[in-house]
Amino acid sequence: MAVLVERDNIGIFGRTNCGKSSLMNLLTQQETSIVDSTAGTTADTKIALQEIHGLGPVKLFDTAGIDEQGPLGDKKRKKVFDALKQCDLVLLIVDPARGVSTDETTIVARARAMDKQLLVVYNLFADEDRSRIAAIEAENALLRFHKKLALAANNADYRQPLLHFILENFEPNRRSAPLLPFLQENEFYVLVIPMDEETPPGRYLRPQAMVEEHITRRWSYPVSFRLDLAKARHDDPAVRETERRRFLSVVEGLGRPPRAIITDSQAMDVMCHWCPAGVMLTTFSIVMIHHGSRGRLSLFVEGLKAVDALKPGDRVLIAEACNHSRIGEDIGTVQIPRYLEKRCPGVVIDHALGREFHETDALSSYKLIVHCGACMIDSQKLLSRIRDIEALGAPVTNYGLLLSHMQGPAVLERVLEPWKLSANFPT
Repeated sequence: MAVLVERDNIGIFGRTNCGKSSLMNLLTQQETSIVDSTAGTTADTKIALQEIHGLGPVKLFDTAGIDEQGPLGDKKRKKVFDALKQCDLVLLIVDPARGVSTDETTIVARARAMDKQLLVVYNLFADEDRSRIAAIEAENALLRFHKKLALAANNADYRQPLLHFILENFEPNRRSAPLLPFLQENEFYVLVIPMDEETPPGRYLRPQAMVEEHITRRWSYPVSFRLDLAKARHDDPAVRETERRRFLSVVEGLGRPPRAIITDSQAMDVMCHWCPAGVMLTTFSIVMIHHGSRGRLSLFVEGLKAVDALKPGDRVLIAEACNHSRIGEDIGTVQIPRYLEKRCPGVVIDHALGREFHETDALSSYKLIVHCGACMIDSQKLLSRIRDIEALGAPVTNYGLLLSHMQGPAVLERVLEPWKLSANFPT
């Protein structure tokens, strides 16, 4: 499976009928978005992937008009603000003939509060519109702090000036943490991969594929081991020992100890005992949340302290970013809830499954948020979630960290060692 491409997210924002979809089509050079004079034509955020010469891969967001009224308008506005959180560059489209209202100033204020780069595009529907720009800027001080371009979005001749405007004034922000900062050349890395009913046929899961490719590309040697979890947890000690010896025969057969073992998080109860002393141990989920959060793993470690403080009636949100078919001993819907309910009877478990995330106001009711590895969303999406969580002061941790914490402080410290972190929990 291919690696998630790091892209800059560029969002197009403004009121209804100001030319947002026309600007989207101008950038993509095709009818990506429907253009019509009917207000509210853009019912949901339209996303397009594109390569811009001189900038690289980008994700374009064509959003609904922020000024639409009524219950449907409220829903569209929520999606608009969600897209704004994810964008690295905000293109604010203004129709000079209509001027600037509180809708545009709201976008500017929110973008500035989140430290987003913002450019203003005045869409000229008539020749005389250009003469109105100076008065608009004089009345709206915040707009004067941002570079501006005047164009006709439905005129293909303006595409190159628009691209030049973006390239001249946008500083790409594709910073990512190394996938495996502890990687060294010419070393073995054992990948422990249980395959159960949920494992898709014909391919690895994204974290497994990313880790294997990352190790290989950097002149080291990934060794995949399929662990039979049913045998590893069998009631019969002889069956467990047979599976353990099968694992150790692979590790010992390498000729020298592997530098690290990276395991599926759900196998931590087994691997924390089987991983040889002196070999680093961590999980795919921890790898991915560190990478996707751009190195903010310590935030998720800190959130573990809330686990020990849970009381009956406290609400816990389990957030999973993908929509895989959940059967058997699913981690998010079965294993983690079972552990939390056993540890604190009476705790209330909620789920946010897929790419949607609870509204910001709802997050404040949770005593703990447990997030998956976030391998199916981009860094901007994950960081926008983190921004909401931090704003509310809600503790957040991660699947791999929690499942390691379940095995005791010593195990948690061991999986944090590769990242040069410590939970500083009492032993």
